[in-house]
Formats: sequence, structure tokens, C-alpha cells
Amino acid sequence: MGILTQFISLPRGIDFTAIELDADSVAYLKSEFPGLAQNIIHADFLNYDFPGKPTSVIGNFPYNISSQIFFKILENRHLVLEATGMIQKEVAQRIAAKPGSKTYGILSVLLQAYYNIEYLFSINPTVFKPPPKVMSAVIRLTRNHTVKLDCDEALFFKLVKTAFNQRRKVLHNSLKSFVTQNAGHPLLNKRPEQLNINEFVSLTQHFQVNQ
Repeated sequence: MGILTQFISLPRGIDFTAIELDADSVAYLKSEFPGLAQNIIHADFLNYDFPGKPTSVIGNFPYNISSQIFFKILENRHLVLEATGMIQKEVAQRIAAKPGSKTYGILSVLLQAYYNIEYLFSINPTVFKPPPKVMSAVIRLTRNHTVKLDCDEALFFKLVKTAFNQRRKVLHNSLKSFVTQNAGHPLLNKRPEQLNINEFVSLTQHFQVNQ
């Protein structure tokens, strides 16, 4: 209904684009904000091609695809300088989680490798009509200075995902598929939630050498 659009589009001199999947909502927005009609795109954000320039992503993200949205942002990390969104509280906590936490996982490591994470505030269900059954939160990602990790980034992504898909196992067991002979490394005796980003990078370098 344009709750965010009416404010985000106000500052002059910004290149503003609204992306909406629902056709009825697109029609409403173009009717309600005729001056923005050409800036409103009827599209699926997950299939949207980012313009080749610095971009900020702002929205009340659909809770059922919020993780996919963040992976989309990761794919375009060379363009997305900032992302601010309302998501389910548990997902926000997971993204902001630190090593050693039970909620620390794939999104925590991959996003924190390239972004500074700020958990801004929680939102009670009572402010919505109808109220959802979950708590919400607003989170902000700001691009850090890491242009490229000091390792094979594709292998880093694969390693992190594989490790957390079997998070109850020590890494020596969960990462057996990475080399025919699992060459020794002290970090392999730990579980994935115990490793920080630099340690995941170190482990990726280790497997690069021993592949």
C-alpha cells in the first residue's frame, strides 16, 4: 500500500525503483502515486537484475523468502552497499549472531563476511492488523571493506554451507567430501558454530592446498 514508498521516494536526486510482485498492488501504487508510475516495476525481486551501480535495498521483506532475498543481496554484494529490512525476528537474530551462539549459521557467516550487521529493533505483533504469530525485527546491513576474501570464495561458500548442514558433527566428519584424504588441521576438531569468519577463511585455504 505504499507505506514505505511514500517516504523513501521523497528525497530529490535519488534514483528510486519500487519492485512489487502483486499485480493489484502495482495498479494501486501507480494510481496512488502517479508521479512514481514509471519507477514502479511489476517483477519478482529474486529475478530482478540490479543496475550496474551502487544500490541500497529497503523493504518489508516477505518473511517466507527473506533468506533468499539475503542470498540475492550476497550475489550482488559488489553493488549493494546497504540493505535495511523488516524480517522475522528469528531470522534477524540468526544474521546478527556471533560465533558460539546456537543461532549462528550459514547466513551469519556469509553476510558478516561482507557486511556490518546492526540489529536495530524488535517489533511486537500487536502493531500489525491482523497481528502475525511471530515477532518481527528491523535489521541493517552495511557493506564493509572486504572486496574479496583471501581464499577461493566459491569454495568458502560451499564449505560454510556443508559445515552447517551437519552442524552437530565436528568439521573433520562433515567436510570429508572436500578432500580424498582429510589432511589434518586443528580447526577440524571443532563444530562449525565455534569458528569465526577468519577461521573459515583459514580452513578454506587449507582445503585449497590439499585438494
